[in-house]
Parts: sequence; C-alpha cells; structure tokens
Amino acid sequence: MDNIQKEKEIMELMRKVEESKGGKLDLSSDEDLSIAIMNLISIEEHFFFTGAKTEKPEYYDLLSQAREMRKELLKRIVTESETGSEKWCISKHLLAASMRLMEVGTKALSKGDKKDAEDFFRKAYELYSLFWGINLKLVDVGKVEKIGDSQLNKEDKEKKGFLSNLGEVVKKMIDCCKE
Repeated sequence: MDNIQKEKEIMELMRKVEESKGGKLDLSSDEDLSIAIMNLISIEEHFFFTGAKTEKPEYYDLLSQAREMRKELLKRIVTESETGSEKWCISKHLLAASMRLMEVGTKALSKGDKKDAEDFFRKAYELYSLFWGINLKLVDVGKVEKIGDSQLNKEDKEKKGFLSNLGEVVKKMIDCCKE
C-alpha cells in the first residue's frame, strides 16, 4: 500500500472521529481519565496480591472500593449501553495490558536495555491505540476477520499492521498538551 492510500485511510478515520465527537476533538481529558483507569486497575491488582500475601482480608475490601471507582470511571469512556459487554471487558483488559507493558518497559529502560524497553513501549501504545480505536468506533470488532499477522487488510503489501496505523491516527487525534 502506498503512502497516498495510507493517508486516505487515516483521513477517513479522522473524518469518522470528527463525526462521532460532533467536530469537537479534544480528547485530552478522556486520555487523562484512561490513564487514571489504568492506575486503578493496577491498584486493584496490588490490593489483591497484598491481601493474598499478608492474609489480611481488609485488602480485599479496599480492592472492592477501587474496583467500583474504576467501573464508574470506565463508564465515561465506554458507552453505558456497552457496560457488561465484550467491548467493556476488552476495553478494561486493553488498558490493563497497556499499563503492564509500560511498567515492564520502564523497568527494562532502568536496567539499560533500551531495545527491549522500546519494544514494550511500542506494544503498550498499540494496545492503547486499539482501546481508543474501539471506543471511538473506528474499529468495528464485529467485522474483524483473520488476515496476515502484520497486515492492515488483505491488500496491504507493506504489512505495517493495523495497530501501527491506528497508532498514527491516535497520535493525530490526541494531544495531551491541550488544556
């Protein structure tokens, strides 16, 4: 696929985003909220492991409180009608996996393994981009078909990959510096 075709596909995705947000494309608050949700998922995990290690059930009570907060906040991004659905669960797991990969990448970076860190960071960003692609309705999960592991579609000769291309769209859409 040539650069002109890629640009057309990205522009089409941008058009869909514009339509879905009524022309208002400031996702910086939603982006911050998604990061907060990632951290709440990590807090839930931490309370679980701490409760199990210490055998103190009060940590499970704290886990429950963090979970309720996370569910409430996730409803602000994943539409209410999708609560309890596959989309809801997929969204939660995409954020959780993205956060974990960021943490593993950060640890690799602190050990001086820049190559591994960059690989973990790329994968984290691809999962994060997929989260937004699904929740901005840029990705219709009902129409997903199996194609080559790194192809955008059947005609994709460059095989850059859907997640990489989706990541490019997310970069153009989300500007965390907007106030």
